[in-house]
Amino acid sequence: MMRSPRSEKYTVGLVGAGVMGRGIAQIMATAGVSVLLFDTRKGAASDASKFAAKMITRAVEKGSISEGDASSAIRRILVVDRIEAMNSCDVVIEAVVEDLEIKKKVFSSLEKCVPADCILASNTSSLSVTAIAAELIHPGRFAGFHFFNPVPLMKLVEVISGLETSEKTGEILSALAQRVGHEPVNAKDTPGFLVNHAGRGLYTEGIRIVSEGIARFSEVDDLLREGGPGFRMGPFELMDTTGLDVSHPVMESIYNQFYQEPRFRPGTLIRNRLAAGLFGRKTGRGFYRYEDDLKEVTAPAIVPNDLPKSVWIENRHEGCRSLLVDALSKHVAIDDSKRPSSNSLCIFIPFGADVTSCAVQAGVEAERSFAIDMLFGLEGRRTLMVSPVTDLTLADQMHAVLASDGHAVTMINDSPGFVIQRTIAMIANIACDIAQQRIASPADIDKAVRLGLGYPVGPLTMGDQVGPSRLLEILDTMLEFYGDPRYRPSPWLKRRAMLGASLLTNER
Repeated sequence: MMRSPRSEKYTVGLVGAGVMGRGIAQIMATAGVSVLLFDTRKGAASDASKFAAKMITRAVEKGSISEGDASSAIRRILVVDRIEAMNSCDVVIEAVVEDLEIKKKVFSSLEKCVPADCILASNTSSLSVTAIAAELIHPGRFAGFHFFNPVPLMKLVEVISGLETSEKTGEILSALAQRVGHEPVNAKDTPGFLVNHAGRGLYTEGIRIVSEGIARFSEVDDLLREGGPGFRMGPFELMDTTGLDVSHPVMESIYNQFYQEPRFRPGTLIRNRLAAGLFGRKTGRGFYRYEDDLKEVTAPAIVPNDLPKSVWIENRHEGCRSLLVDALSKHVAIDDSKRPSSNSLCIFIPFGADVTSCAVQAGVEAERSFAIDMLFGLEGRRTLMVSPVTDLTLADQMHAVLASDGHAVTMINDSPGFVIQRTIAMIANIACDIAQQRIASPADIDKAVRLGLGYPVGPLTMGDQVGPSRLLEILDTMLEFYGDPRYRPSPWLKRRAMLGASLLTNER
């Protein structure tokens, strides 16, 4: 009779005692689950058990667990020297090297010795759950159970169903995750599962922006941290932290596993830096330089002093125009005429368009035309876009007036969608397509990205904050400009924009 993961007596086997295995052992034992720890490497399981005991003891010092509970938890971790010892387990989790053939052999051995009602799970982060299960006699009791490193701190677990995984298997693993204080999200077996799949937009769009000469990598990071969305780190800071030797293979793998889906297309920018050995923090140099693991900080740009005589602001978006008038009128005269006077600098407020297109459409000289990103209003770092022929003296004047009330300003080259608009649109659009393909529920998509990637909110919530119709406008305009299917809107987004519905609205 299959026992509930909430049962007082519950046993989990762990095959593989590396970083992930010892972390899983720690949280299981702390939650009252008995753990059998096995590794083919001599002494590895014993070392992992000692490490887990040390971390549990450290939790006592921090006051998060009592001495008695810690002693009990440590006693619940038992090292075994034969895989056949797993015959008393309710669940066995594999956490060995990411090699498909090795994992198949592990599960083939397990299937011969565990009870018929024992659940088998893999902590794989990149391999197909369905492919691993293909060798099993009973694939219905097998699923992916992907924890994140460090396991005790990262409170997310992806429960991945292969083509033949039973619903009961997923329910049991989700309940086990909850027992150990983690948040399960359920997803179908697809490349990148849920977190790595949904996280493509931030990286690949950042790479494309820099590759097109729109902004430097540090400017992209600054805008995404300080310009509205509130990411903890921009894409290039993140890649330096994880290491390009890790990030780039994942990007290429997901792109190729999705049969070169344009939304996931990486760029040569990363491959060249990888060839140069600029991996990031681990090598002391990446997109940034590091001294004693601290990022080298560059001095902020000097803000110009000269202000323009007057500015003219387009009136297509009245709410955005009012915000700009209120902010800028304290420092410069506002030209309220229907067409700008010859002395006025011209401000456009595009969503998805570039300043060149705006100037040409309005019949205004591009030399004195600028665009300001108003997707998140004027709070935080502001973006000023110039055209290829913008007079740089006038650009300094516009920079000065935009920074007059103390806000940081980043000046970028001409780009459909600025930096923030196009990145947010890509992140939300990919999440919409994950929902459209029924890979995961909208709620689980948001939870996975928020907990697994540390985004300020989930991608669908982020899209709702901007507004589905606004996102659709940005993507449609970029698609028309580039002609690149990378920017084609997801049907999920299109329909909700037409209906005025939330991106979190589920379907049967």
